Amino acid sequence: MASSGGQKSTNVRSIRTLLRSSEVVAPRLGAHVATRLWMTLPPPARAGDLPPGGRAFEVGSQRSTVRGRVWGDGPVVYLVHGWGGRTAQLAALVQPLVAAGHTVVGFDGLSHGDSDPGPSGPRSATGVELGKALDDVAARFGPARAIVAHSMGAVASLLAMRYGWLTTDRLVLLAPMNSYAKQFEPFQQALGIGPRIRRLVDQAVVARVGLPVEEFDVRVLARHLEPVPTLLVHDTGDRQTAYDDTVILAAELPEARLVTTSGLGHRQILRDPQVVDEVVSFIGGDRLVGARTAGVRGHEAT
Repeated sequence: MASSGGQKSTNVRSIRTLLRSSEVVAPRLGAHVATRLWMTLPPPARAGDLPPGGRAFEVGSQRSTVRGRVWGDGPVVYLVHGWGGRTAQLAALVQPLVAAGHTVVGFDGLSHGDSDPGPSGPRSATGVELGKALDDVAARFGPARAIVAHSMGAVASLLAMRYGWLTTDRLVLLAPMNSYAKQFEPFQQALGIGPRIRRLVDQAVVARVGLPVEEFDVRVLARHLEPVPTLLVHDTGDRQTAYDDTVILAAELPEARLVTTSGLGHRQILRDPQVVDEVVSFIGGDRLVGARTAGVRGHEAT
């Protein structure tokens, strides 16, 4: 879509008109349009530079090339970005984790950042593709001391743990996208998608990713995995993923701790110094000394 507000509003109105008409006379056409829009990545989010040093690497995945960097030496921590993101968004975690004695591995998912387009083509991707990329990267660097995942990276990480070879001692989910169904609802409402088109979109998603839509749910995936200590961090004002869903997730996971913040939103949570301290302290490390663990904005629930 165009970047100006007026043009964007005009485009949304046009799409809504098309989809409402298609619901009655041509639901398959409407589903094709809606599915394409749903799987199109947003414009790249702003991100700072990666920390200096580190070693560049490339890994083959799904007939394409995933690119990333690795820092430090010690037990491996994987950084997994979210939908439309890239490793640089999690850059604030790299040096503290290295200082704590870890190898930190970050990568851009296919069709994201510096990596090649994936099976869905340029500017398009799925959570399954991100999960497979993580699994292929993990085949290179080995089992995880911890996985730190943001937003849709949470679903991708649990998919890799369930269907791939990836294992981890600890799991950190930052502002997790908890389920496909809940995430699709605002998109459906914004574009006026009716029930016939919605059913066809769900079918198209299943055909594309090879899994039922119910599998795109962190709570469902977690039930099929051995419990691991899990840190959940979410902001009450997050407009992209639902804080209330993470509260429910924390109550269901047997070894979970929830840290609640306020005023950080969906992305600032990734670079807040106190959140970084919480994450590094939770993961631990041989050289971790005196990490600050108190004073996170908001309150903490266990």
